[in-house]
Amino acid sequence: MKKIVLASGNAGKLREFQQMLGGADIEFVTQRSLGVTDADETGLSFVENAIIKARHACAATGLPAMADDSGIEVDALNGQPGIYSARYAGVGATDQMNNDKLLAALADVAIEKRNARFQCVIVFMRHAEDPMPFISQGTWEGRILFSPSGTNGFGYDPLFYVPTHGCASAELEPAIKNSISHRGQALRQLLASWDGLRNRSSL
Repeated sequence: MKKIVLASGNAGKLREFQQMLGGADIEFVTQRSLGVTDADETGLSFVENAIIKARHACAATGLPAMADDSGIEVDALNGQPGIYSARYAGVGATDQMNNDKLLAALADVAIEKRNARFQCVIVFMRHAEDPMPFISQGTWEGRILFSPSGTNGFGYDPLFYVPTHGCASAELEPAIKNSISHRGQALRQLLASWDGLRNRSSL
């Protein structure tokens, strides 16, 4: 079985990657399970940070690596928290802490001005010196609720209202979420090129 390092310790992301790309001959493992520390996310965009994370995982393990950088942009907050979504309430913040801070920041914002979107960039690198990383991207439009709803998913899912389905992201079944989400879109772009990427990577 061939291994690909997922440059994240997020169990929710690992589950979504495995569901969409995993097979009998491919195993995704988190960098944390291999003793690799997180990269310093010094980029100023989702693309930059995803490349930094993938390259770091490749260099530390000698294995092909995949990284995503994703987050939520809120129009009323001029695009915040954006690339800082995972640490919006501080380094090491929990999902609950980040959600609470976002709700507090939008406390006086009317529903029609709570538009937001999830962004996701996925990078696949064959090795640390890969001169042409594969990059895919997805965007998911919605708005921020006034209180959490649902127990599925992770991150800001309980606060993200999906107009097309009339509920929060955290109320969607995983298969439905994967079919429409920002990460699902980016993963499908990757999947469309997956056979070619595997051949280039000898996976």
